Amino acid sequence: MIAWSDPGLSVVLAGSFLGLLTLTWAGLAAGVGRWGRGYRLSESEAVPEKLPLLSICIPARNEQGKIGDAVLSALEQDHPNLELIVVDDRSTDQTRQEALDAGGGDPRLRVIAGTEPPAGWAGKPWACQRAASEARGVQLLFVDADLRLAPWAASRACARMERDQLQLLSLFGDWALESFWEGAVIPVIGWFIRGAVDLEAVNDPGRPEAFANGQFILVNREGYDSLGGHEAVRAEVLEDVRLAKAFKQRALATGLFHAPGAFRVRLYTALSEIVSGYGKNLYEGMDRRPGVAIGALMFIGVSTLLPYGLLAASVASQLGLWAGPGWEWTLWLALIAILIHVFRFRLERQDGRSGWHALTHPLGNLLFAWILLRSLFGVEAEWKGRRFVDGKAQGS
Repeated sequence: MIAWSDPGLSVVLAGSFLGLLTLTWAGLAAGVGRWGRGYRLSESEAVPEKLPLLSICIPARNEQGKIGDAVLSALEQDHPNLELIVVDDRSTDQTRQEALDAGGGDPRLRVIAGTEPPAGWAGKPWACQRAASEARGVQLLFVDADLRLAPWAASRACARMERDQLQLLSLFGDWALESFWEGAVIPVIGWFIRGAVDLEAVNDPGRPEAFANGQFILVNREGYDSLGGHEAVRAEVLEDVRLAKAFKQRALATGLFHAPGAFRVRLYTALSEIVSGYGKNLYEGMDRRPGVAIGALMFIGVSTLLPYGLLAASVASQLGLWAGPGWEWTLWLALIAILIHVFRFRLERQDGRSGWHALTHPLGNLLFAWILLRSLFGVEAEWKGRRFVDGKAQGS
């Protein structure tokens, strides 16, 4: 039996810790391809000959340079029976004109003016409510203004909703990553969020867990109206998740699927946007539970960042910069770092990217931890001309 004073105890503890990390990352790397396997939506989905009228609703605030592509992709859907409603949410740029120009006079498009949110309403829920009030569809599809739909996305989603008798269906699509910082940070945070979602539970009508991705939310009008529409989440910054919870609380069936290729979205274009965008709702997405946030920070720090730090220190010791463990520990730490990169590489390839951003994984996790700390401690953020404090919108 090893006593606490025995020097061998440190070897046992260190070996146990590294062994646990090795098993964790080997399991994660091996399991990448299994995530969401039972909940996939693809172009091969069967579509009935007739589909009910679909209203695609796009709330847009200062989306010049993006809204045109969103409008074009919506009008290019192979869904045979749709209308498109764009709410220009009091933009100060050329959002409205760009949307009209992209529509090219298509009678299916209507661009309507947004109005000041009433007291107690956050901006996006009010813009969505405004769109829904103008919509005539039996089904409503809320999509973000920076999203480009694949031509098959709407019809396949509507078909799945009908087949599974859902009242709400949300999809995970693909990210468009065009800059270094987008590629370094967004997949780290995005896949952390996706990995934390239990798809089995979310898609089980008998369980309370709920989740929706606000980039793509399809609802049946009847179920949506029974909640009062977005009024049920009128004060929420994280209105997408709260809307799914409101549906489930009323025993209205919801679904969440991974749909590679269904749409691409460029969330942010610069590091400052990434920090502000995620900072306003990351902690909110954890239901403002300190234990969850601290647990996430510990996972990032202990399982990801610490192995790299230990590896750097161990390599330095092998170079004679200071006394340290033997080469066998350095090799073990190198193995763990390789497994971490294999995990990230497989995620990149699953998303259809080259995989070179796997090399930025330590940097991405460091920034993730910083953004989560900012969100946890309520650092003020600004997004689309609105101020957010503690994840809540300030004013209109």
